[in-house]
Amino acid sequence: MNEILSVITNNENETMLVGEKLAKTVGKGVVFTLIGDLGVGKTHFVKGFVKGIGSPSLVTSPTFTLLNIYEGGKEPVYHFDMYRLSSKEEAEELGFDEYFNLKTLDGIVFVEWPNQVEGLIKCPHIEIKIDKLDDNKRKITLLNSTGEQK
Repeated sequence: MNEILSVITNNENETMLVGEKLAKTVGKGVVFTLIGDLGVGKTHFVKGFVKGIGSPSLVTSPTFTLLNIYEGGKEPVYHFDMYRLSSKEEAEELGFDEYFNLKTLDGIVFVEWPNQVEGLIKCPHIEIKIDKLDDNKRKITLLNSTGEQK
């Protein structure tokens, strides 16, 4: 993986602002994976992104629904949380693999906890890694990935 960008944020608002700015640089057919511990700010990042594409949608963590769809902006955003899944096969049974075909993807995808479904995301994607530096400070790193080869 090649590093695209690394930035330090000092609070939730700055984390959201990074997501908002990123939204202005991408269009449909982009897949992002979100890597980071519980409570590190993955959903806040997506909140900023959804705002940046002009959607009025209320962004919440999809932990219990597995998938939230945010519409009303320049592109729909598909926000997955794979934390409760145990394998790529389980995700495939739910039809989630369809969201990773870049030829037919009609929006932008975010996947939290992609390690839970290792091998599902075979397409090129951008990994967003969020590390907690202290109570408020985060390091956000964007990495370019060619996709899983498994």
